Amino acid sequence: MNPIYIDFLNRLDVEALGMTDAEILSAIETSLATQGRGEAVIEPRMHLEPGVADGHFNVLRGALKEPIDSAGVKVVGDFVDNYKLGLPSELATLLLLDPRTGAPKAFLDASGITDMRTGAVTAIGAKYLARKTSKVLGHIGARGTAYWNVRLLDHLFDFDEIRVHSRRPESRDGFAARLSSDLGKPVVATQDWQSCIEGADIVVEASRLLEPAPMLKTAWIKKGALVVPYGTMSAVELSLSDIMDKLVVDDWGQCKGGKFGSLRAHVEAGKLSEATLYAELGQIVAGLKPGRTDEDETNLFWHRGLSLSDIALGHAMLEKARAMKIGQRLRYA
Repeated sequence: MNPIYIDFLNRLDVEALGMTDAEILSAIETSLATQGRGEAVIEPRMHLEPGVADGHFNVLRGALKEPIDSAGVKVVGDFVDNYKLGLPSELATLLLLDPRTGAPKAFLDASGITDMRTGAVTAIGAKYLARKTSKVLGHIGARGTAYWNVRLLDHLFDFDEIRVHSRRPESRDGFAARLSSDLGKPVVATQDWQSCIEGADIVVEASRLLEPAPMLKTAWIKKGALVVPYGTMSAVELSLSDIMDKLVVDDWGQCKGGKFGSLRAHVEAGKLSEATLYAELGQIVAGLKPGRTDEDETNLFWHRGLSLSDIALGHAMLEKARAMKIGQRLRYA
């Protein structure tokens, strides 16, 4: 048998790449367009609950045709109490494979990939569904993917006002301070959900509730806003979908099944269905359906997270790592 080698990037390697905002957004937007054109294979995520802690594993699988030309599997743990151990709430690994032979090609720390690609999907959703003149961001949640949501959204919109909130004061205050330093502009940590959300042009709900609770009130959403709820447990009211002109998801196959998700109750109640769904984001990015067409539209974008995004960003990282001679090459067989 011919020898098989795999590329390995650990967390330090991923950090050393210094992926720019533009590089991250480009990789994810390309993968969304590929999906929208039907040039990808994606399987609904699977969940594994080990039952020994407050958390679960997500297993994501998919494949993208050329130029990326890879299949991939990502396993990401989501454990809400990890902060007590000094660990991120989400730890992930990504395996890239040759779609023609099944041979492994690369193994990467995907914790950073998860955060970056999630923030990129949030931002690209806003690029197509929010007002171009959006200047106020209200963001719920301060851990995991929250940083990249705000950073990449601000890269596209250059907000005049950014508000953030999370349950623990030390968490939201630290988050606001980090963002303010990195973005070079004031970021306000609000004391409650309402003062964070009310009147915002773009609302992102990335809370980490232990059980579903209607914390985000429909009445706080102003006409013409974009709402992006994607917490594991629902934090929105059933009436939220009633005020929306367009309901968009990243992948309907993932959104319509499973026990987790911010709009799970809306699917079960029939408020979000094949009949009420406007489009998948990939269809919009690929130009098959228009995004926002009116300044007065109030839109909603729900994303569960795509294996295709992980594969695309992992591929982009490997290309940059090879050019920079970062990482290790390991003998597999």
